[in-house]
Amino acid sequence: MRTLRNKTGVLASSAVVAGLVLVGCTDPTATPGGDAGAQSSGEVSEVLIATGGEPDSFNPVLGYARWGDGKVVEGLIRLGVDLEPEAGLAADLPEVSDDGLTYDFTLREGVRFHDGQPLRAEDVVATYEAALDPSNASPVAADLTALDTVEAVDDLAVRFTLEHPQSAFVTATTLGILPADAVDATSPQDVVGTGPYEVESYRAGERLTLTSHPDYWGTQPEVTSATFLFVDDDAARAARLASGEVDAALLPTQALGRFAEDPAFDVLRRDTADFRALVLPEEGPVSGDPAIRAALHTGLDREALVEGALAGAGRPAFGPIPPEAPEYSDVLEVEADPRAAEQALDEAGWVVGSDGIRVQDGQRASLTLMYPAGDTLRQNIALEVQAQAAELGIEVEPEGLSWEAIEPRMATDALVYGTGNPYNADLSTYPLFHSSRAFQGFDNPGGYSSPEMDAALEEGRAAQEEAAQVAAYARVQEQLAQDLPWVFLAYVEHDYVIRADTWSGYDVPLVEPHEHGLQGGPWWNLPAWTTDPG
Repeated sequence: MRTLRNKTGVLASSAVVAGLVLVGCTDPTATPGGDAGAQSSGEVSEVLIATGGEPDSFNPVLGYARWGDGKVVEGLIRLGVDLEPEAGLAADLPEVSDDGLTYDFTLREGVRFHDGQPLRAEDVVATYEAALDPSNASPVAADLTALDTVEAVDDLAVRFTLEHPQSAFVTATTLGILPADAVDATSPQDVVGTGPYEVESYRAGERLTLTSHPDYWGTQPEVTSATFLFVDDDAARAARLASGEVDAALLPTQALGRFAEDPAFDVLRRDTADFRALVLPEEGPVSGDPAIRAALHTGLDREALVEGALAGAGRPAFGPIPPEAPEYSDVLEVEADPRAAEQALDEAGWVVGSDGIRVQDGQRASLTLMYPAGDTLRQNIALEVQAQAAELGIEVEPEGLSWEAIEPRMATDALVYGTGNPYNADLSTYPLFHSSRAFQGFDNPGGYSSPEMDAALEEGRAAQEEAAQVAAYARVQEQLAQDLPWVFLAYVEHDYVIRADTWSGYDVPLVEPHEHGLQGGPWWNLPAWTTDPG
């Protein structure tokens, strides 16, 4: 197996990509409308987009574009706007054996990587072996635990053999395929894909420019150039959009007002399965206490948090599976009841001290709540939790840190965590709560371990029929309700603004996962945009 040389160290799954997540504030100095409407990118076949932070890697093996990108790299399968699997680099959906253990894919003929090499089965094998290599610490590995072997049957045929059935395996094959001799790419210029776009230029911390690949095997995109500017600061993104410097931007809800009333812009809000939750470390003297966990779960007012910290752009969340999923159970749902939470703390021996903070056997009910500095949405959530928890007698001290500073402290300090996907209950729960994923990058960061949970997750992963899946994930959610390793707070909506009357095809009813930086938003389907505004 190939070992990737990850210049940034161990990468996170969803939480690192969280650097792309919208945050919230406004720019009081920018001029509404400004020079908007100017052809900032010169031609309608070019687009400039301001996103949040920059991904730590552009290699799909290291977790980039986990659910398929469709721009530079492509998987065997891609997900349509209805989230159903479609043939990507595979000529068709796989043939699956009756026992659910063998998946046979046939590759499209005539596909070439951007460097001219033909796509072969050995490239698929090398990519998946790299994802499974423990030395790469790939977050994708959590989706492939059932995979036993992947082999090239011939140049265009690949066979995956599973140790046990996995209902979500087809969805997991959205993994972008790299050439066998380039699976260790880390810089964007080194990432060679088969997609409609290739990397033209990259400046770390500043921008990435993609141009259409002239020999793409599929339909040539009408938008031939896309530049993504990495702008962490919300106000700066809003200002660049208002001034006409960029054509589109990911923005916090609080910054939409100036654009919502301006006909030069379209404002888009996407529904999501992107939740925020408090990860409560198992070994923390306060965070690991069942009474503290129960008090936060019962006592926090999620509706108030959505209206305050999220400015109304979201909905309460009680678990990792979105309510629209067939596997959803309401067992975690609870009405905010601070009085009941206080009574439970009293009964557990947490006594209110002179300063209003509870104490139990000399242990003060105080915990640090980490969040990524610069992510004002999570900062707002942390502050709202702080205020509400104080009413219960629990002291929460928010602390904004870099991800590099957060990672080594996740076993001991609480964290405002963000992740979620609308695709499959297995892929949205197994990496987070199975004991084998404890402290694996940003998977299961609190170190939660429960044999009952492991068994339910494994049963859900192996279930082939919907009824069996629903039953397994009902047990998963019942176990979460019993153990409360995390306190789920809200699903956040994603807001975007794009220059109006310039392109068509970007306003699709996609329910987004957590990731929405370069690959999400209106530019999720950039290759399908038309330059006719319609």
